[in-house]
Amino acid sequence: MKKIKVAIVGVGNCASALIQGIHYYDSVDAHTIGLMHAMIGQYGPSDIEVVAAFDIDARKVGKDVSVAVFCNPNCCVHIVKEAPKSGVIVRMGSILDGFSSHMNEYPAPQTFKLSNEEEMCQEDIVSILKESESEIMLNYLPVGSQLATAFYAECALKAGLGFVNNIPVFIASDKIWTDRFKKLGLPIIGDDIKSQIGATIVHRVLSDLFEKRGAKIDRTYQLNVGGNTDFLNMINRERLKSKKISKTEAVQSVFFNQLDDDKIHVGPSDYVPWLKDNKICFIRIDGRIFGNVPINLELRLSVEDSPNSAGVGIDAIRCCKLALDNGIGGVLEGPSAYFMKRPPVQFTDDKAYELTEAFISEYS
Repeated sequence: MKKIKVAIVGVGNCASALIQGIHYYDSVDAHTIGLMHAMIGQYGPSDIEVVAAFDIDARKVGKDVSVAVFCNPNCCVHIVKEAPKSGVIVRMGSILDGFSSHMNEYPAPQTFKLSNEEEMCQEDIVSILKESESEIMLNYLPVGSQLATAFYAECALKAGLGFVNNIPVFIASDKIWTDRFKKLGLPIIGDDIKSQIGATIVHRVLSDLFEKRGAKIDRTYQLNVGGNTDFLNMINRERLKSKKISKTEAVQSVFFNQLDDDKIHVGPSDYVPWLKDNKICFIRIDGRIFGNVPINLELRLSVEDSPNSAGVGIDAIRCCKLALDNGIGGVLEGPSAYFMKRPPVQFTDDKAYELTEAFISEYS
């Protein structure tokens, strides 16, 4: 069986969960718990192979990727005890805005330890991508990495890779970028990955339930706290702008009539170190039902953040590969709407699911 060869940018918790999951599902029944699709076309989870990886942390750069995924500051739960050696060494990438200086105020192992190795230029990264025969690039850079994401998206274009943009920097929802990918026959899925059972998808489903059952939503909030480096990075509110836009639009899109800005708050809230990779979400919806009678719903969700992301990422990769196999370039509309918070076109979750299933069926 031909492998799906991927390059990972940012060997953090989400990459750790994904790589561990690839090996986990190689050793158990492919139809076991936790997969949205055991197979997509001819590809199972263990058909994904990491062939290139880039990071900027001194504790990861220079190590085999199977070792780097367990290095600090990663705090993802151990899905497997260890990952087999891959022979793929994590290379020093380009920093740009992929690191926020406020993180220097926090002690190791909570924060980054910047590598003093020389940053790679675009030509070097493109050369590595080509030599490794990478097919798909996964962007796992920190939230707010606008320049760095554009840098690596350019590398993907020059090396001829599909692109899965897991963060809220708007590439798939930017027509200039997507036209370039389409022209080269390269697929793109984005932007900002949803979790398998996460805050945004739960908020969307509950809001949709209110709307479909005739309840009037007056106001709502979603507050999230966690203790991984993603939450630490987002203490810098300047880096939160695109994340807040992405999460808010994902929820607003299911309303028949969108709420005024002062009636909705959706976004990360604070960093609590001892929570580590556990994310706790608080959702509240205030509304009115029959006879203008008030109703209030409050929900608390606790989940390991990175495996929750990997449960979706593992499908996004395989859909991207189907597109490559079938010569489809540009945005994959259905998969982007189903897997991502801020796709170019928002659909209801039911419609996005139908479009994704139709895509898988047609191109398998």
